[in-house]
Amino acid sequence: MRDEIEDVLDAWNAYEISVGAPPVIDYDCRPSKGEVGKVNGRVHAYQKLLRLREEAADDLATRIDCHLAYLGALLGERLPLREFVRRTQGVEVTGWSSEYVTWRGEQARKAMEDLGIEWGATTRRDLLDSEQNLTASEIPDALRAAAAKFEPLVRKATGTTASYNLSIETADIDAYWSYWLDGARQNARLRLNMRNARFTDVQARQFALHEILGHALQSASYSARCRAEDVPWVRVLSVHANHQVLLEGLAQALPLFVAPDDEALIAHLRLDYYLQLVSSELHIAINDDVSVSDCLEHAKQRVPFWPVETIGRMLSDRSTDVLLRSYQWAYPAGADWFVRLAETNDNQVISEILQAAYRSPMTPGDLERRAAVVTG
Repeated sequence: MRDEIEDVLDAWNAYEISVGAPPVIDYDCRPSKGEVGKVNGRVHAYQKLLRLREEAADDLATRIDCHLAYLGALLGERLPLREFVRRTQGVEVTGWSSEYVTWRGEQARKAMEDLGIEWGATTRRDLLDSEQNLTASEIPDALRAAAAKFEPLVRKATGTTASYNLSIETADIDAYWSYWLDGARQNARLRLNMRNARFTDVQARQFALHEILGHALQSASYSARCRAEDVPWVRVLSVHANHQVLLEGLAQALPLFVAPDDEALIAHLRLDYYLQLVSSELHIAINDDVSVSDCLEHAKQRVPFWPVETIGRMLSDRSTDVLLRSYQWAYPAGADWFVRLAETNDNQVISEILQAAYRSPMTPGDLERRAAVVTG
């Protein structure tokens, strides 16, 4: 059944790429794959997956349902946000209280103040101005150097011995992301979107942990396990599926586990974590028919340095873009789960979760059950 699911995902992925749409598969952990089959279109893929779900056991059926919900949205279904995210990302969209977001904002402000950065309309720019800016030609070497520095610490924390090969490319794309990683088996490709970001020495450390030692090494670790044993889970990763809360959450929070004394790096993490929580408020609001004007006012009150067009892009991404309406929820949900895990200071639980996270792509439910077992 697992192989049949992968075959359909392969064929569907090939179709999406052929029509210029985002790929379905972002990382392929299989040791090898056969000839890619063909689907006539999205309805054909939907029907194939629907038949497989009827025969699948619980975990595989849940994974298939992630794809059915996403495919249904591509075909025009407009599920309520909470149902759509629950079926794709595997997590409830409960959000966080206003008081909680404010408290995390106070932590972010304190982190900025400790670096001598005032909170206001120029906070982000002032933060980056206080760091060493990197030219386009310097970025790849800076990322590789930072990855080499942190790699022993990440391997110790996660227990992985997998090897990986990394290629770095630049792109100029009108999209929300600054970095994007995909690949197959031990081979990962990191793309840098030069349109979106300034790059500094601190960001090099942050994204070396996030993209290289987070996503690339983690995916290579899954691939190594797939070579060594016949795993029960689907061996291709998709950003609209229910392992993304784990993948994006741990990648964002990794500095807390391996570099907690790097003040500038942790300040970036605190700020970005707060921004993700504010983004979650906007994600819910725009899907609950709150007006654009009210969303803009709320965002500017929370984050005075966000340009209005940035806020507008966030609103449209989270409401009208089928993929991002699902996927963008993984960032705040995952960041909050792993930041709170780090704050427990329970080394036994942390070690168990991090090592398990580099062995298999766990769902939010898997994470909760694993943590509950360790704590007894």
